[in-house]
Amino acid sequence: MATMVNLQINNIAVSVPEGTNVLDAAATANVRIPKLCYHPDLPAWAACGICVVKIEGSNKLARSCALPVAEGMKVITHDPELQEVRRTVIELILSTHPNSCLTCPRNGTCELQTLAADFGIRDQPYEQIIRDIPADTSTPSIVLNPEKCVACGRCVAVCQGVQDVWALEFIGRGDETRMAPAGDILLGDSPCIKCGQCSAHCPVGAIFEKDDTRVLYDAVLDERKHTVVQIAPAVRVALGEAFGMEPGSIVTGKIYAALRRLGFDTIFDTNFGADLTIMEEGTEFVRRFVEGKGALPLITTCCPSWVDYMEKYYPDMIPHFSTAKSPQMMLAAMTKTYYAKQIKTDPSDIFMASVMPCTSKKYEIVRDENMYSSGCQDIDASITTRELARMIKQAGIDFETLPDETVDEALGIYTGAGTIFGATGGVMEAALRTAYYLVTGVDLPGVEFEAIRGLEGIKRATIDIEGAEVRVAVAHNMLNTKIILEEVKSALAAGKEPRTTS
Repeated sequence: MATMVNLQINNIAVSVPEGTNVLDAAATANVRIPKLCYHPDLPAWAACGICVVKIEGSNKLARSCALPVAEGMKVITHDPELQEVRRTVIELILSTHPNSCLTCPRNGTCELQTLAADFGIRDQPYEQIIRDIPADTSTPSIVLNPEKCVACGRCVAVCQGVQDVWALEFIGRGDETRMAPAGDILLGDSPCIKCGQCSAHCPVGAIFEKDDTRVLYDAVLDERKHTVVQIAPAVRVALGEAFGMEPGSIVTGKIYAALRRLGFDTIFDTNFGADLTIMEEGTEFVRRFVEGKGALPLITTCCPSWVDYMEKYYPDMIPHFSTAKSPQMMLAAMTKTYYAKQIKTDPSDIFMASVMPCTSKKYEIVRDENMYSSGCQDIDASITTRELARMIKQAGIDFETLPDETVDEALGIYTGAGTIFGATGGVMEAALRTAYYLVTGVDLPGVEFEAIRGLEGIKRATIDIEGAEVRVAVAHNMLNTKIILEEVKSALAAGKEPRTTS
């Protein structure tokens, strides 16, 4: 059990685990300390200076995000002096930030915008100096707009410390500091794997996903096109939050209804593709594990960023990688081949869109023309959950009151195994179920693989398939993927034959 530390925050007694920072400790007392550079996923950087507090016995202001609690500590989080310091810091940041909120993709969700509103900033007391730096649009997934960078360091911290990609770095010094690919090259020429974690952690509009909503609008308005859309399992859980619904609310039926109102002709569910992936990966594992046809361990993922990372950093591991496409690409291939024949339509006249939880899917749909199953691009555009939310709002659709509708048949039906693809470890769990059945002819007793679910960095499990031990590892984020890959490489170098899937 963690050692508890007792302290006072604004004369309120608080007890928190040792190692907690003052900012998070204040939250337990229902006190919100304003912040900009801090993110709970990342180590405290203490760059912005907005979260300063006073500590009894010290004549210095302390940055609460990087200050661990101490026994008997007495903290003041808000008083006129602290408010003035924070206001000045925000005004200084705004003096180097463009006033283009109305056209910014983060308008309404920008943390700097929220701070300016909370502090009632209406005038700009400092001369505004905006750097004329062009946006970087060199990848199909994300856009860098360095003019809006507030030097919080979040993107660098997540790219280097969490993803272990090192595509972004601090460039310049002092007032010239900005975030850019190392060597100041284009993002498309860097080691970037298009995962979008930088945009997910950016507090402002300096990094954001490439907006493809207009492409979808144009397709829907084109009477020559038969428009088809698919949604990923994670979207049904995430979209509701954009409309004020409880986090985790499942809104599958409402999404189907909204997409029909947006004008799509046919609605499929990526879960159908997930079921195909399960069968393909399960069969491939059996072929390698039982028949010895292929390298072990078998490495699987449905994440194109995972694939890009491996190709760039571990090309020697490619023979261990599953040959199966991701669910969205399998469903797209089926749509422009099988489904196209069913409705007697040329594949080039079908517009296929996908709604995915991440930006890397935008990269996947154009990464290799040799993978186009139909002779043309299988998915014409991929949008994120945030982009779909914007489309629904622009269309004036009252999402919360929509009736639940059903998906179109043929390529819309799916099993429960496909649904758990939306959870970390779900792909592995579903594939293992299938592999176990293909080998033994019976369902796996105790289907729940609790040991490999959740968001822990690395999860491991062992199952018995007719006397053979199968070891399983699931990695969450690229840094932990690296750990697993290094373990596998070490085992292979030692002459061991790992009978493992990861």
